[in-house]
Amino acid sequence: MVTFLPFSGYRPSLKAGEQIGDRISPPYDVIGDDYLKELQSHPDNVTVLTLRPDADKRYCGSRKELDRMISSGSLKQDGDSFYLYEQAFSDCGVERRRRGLVGILKVESYDEGNVVPHEETFSKVKEDRLNLLRDMESHLESIFGIFEGLTDQLNRKIDSTAQLLYRYVDKQGVEHKFYRIGDARVQEQISSQLSSQKMLIADGHHRYETALSYSLENPGNAKKGFVLATIVSANDAGLVIWPTHRLVKSGEISEKNAIAALSSTLDLKESSREEVEARLKDHLFALEFKSGRRFLADYGKGDGPIWKLDTYVAQELVLKGVYKYDEGKAEVAYDAELPSVEKKMYEKQYDLAIILNPPSLQTIWDLSLAGRRMPKKTTFFFPKVWSGFVVYKMS
Repeated sequence: MVTFLPFSGYRPSLKAGEQIGDRISPPYDVIGDDYLKELQSHPDNVTVLTLRPDADKRYCGSRKELDRMISSGSLKQDGDSFYLYEQAFSDCGVERRRRGLVGILKVESYDEGNVVPHEETFSKVKEDRLNLLRDMESHLESIFGIFEGLTDQLNRKIDSTAQLLYRYVDKQGVEHKFYRIGDARVQEQISSQLSSQKMLIADGHHRYETALSYSLENPGNAKKGFVLATIVSANDAGLVIWPTHRLVKSGEISEKNAIAALSSTLDLKESSREEVEARLKDHLFALEFKSGRRFLADYGKGDGPIWKLDTYVAQELVLKGVYKYDEGKAEVAYDAELPSVEKKMYEKQYDLAIILNPPSLQTIWDLSLAGRRMPKKTTFFFPKVWSGFVVYKMS
């Protein structure tokens, strides 16, 4: 069973002249240096806590900043609450709206089978976030999960009781609306309906696993056994998954030799850009080389459904099999926006682009429930869940 509960969150109390955009930010790991400077020009922005410039394995300065924000009234505490987080956005010209519930999720081992991961994680990232948790004793950013869904009747109750707190339109044109759900009867029904469902981690595997490690360091402390979570119904019309394309800088292999090696394991069909764009969905993925040559690629071998996943085949047969990136012989970058990938290839910044299809949610569920972890950055859930609307303080 999944335990998803309301909590007494701390959220921004805006001063004269402040806007909610002064306080919030995208997740810490997608913020560039210039944007970070802009965000941190506002003294109470959440990045002052999550990305302190003087942090060196410890976040004592961040804890002092959090305490200051609370004591000064910059952050105020609600009573027990769930929150409704809506994001309206354009997806390739289609207007969509995604609804997420924000609460606290009880952390437990994946072995229990209730909280299901789908991507690999890396220890270096988790170590830094664990140090942040130890010092802050607070969850400043949310994981993003997917669940089966609530009844239509309960969704209507949520809509009728939710109180709008903040509205913000970001630089990508995404509209963020954040509501409080304070009705105790509605809260109880939300927790009850979630208790019989499984939760797929869509984004935030590192944060979840860090929260689990932190809870094991603090046995008997109930508050420290939860993580801040934003959860979206699997049938939400705004649940959009983009592919994350791969960009390769090859160190030791020429384009000619790479194409020869790839032809021995993949079925390659040389194609024009127009054909790649029109027929990509009918193939596993596409390869675009620095020279401008393009191929549609398929793979008909391999044992099990994981070999039908484009990111896995690309990782095993292209990145490892030919370019040996796991041996340090190539560099790999990631980009979820195809126009950006095409621009980088036009400017000859990379030797190869691997153009992928969007993964289906059903494929992600099926492989995850079968215990198969997908390569990192198999999915890109757009838009990202922003931070700073609410903080879960555990002490």
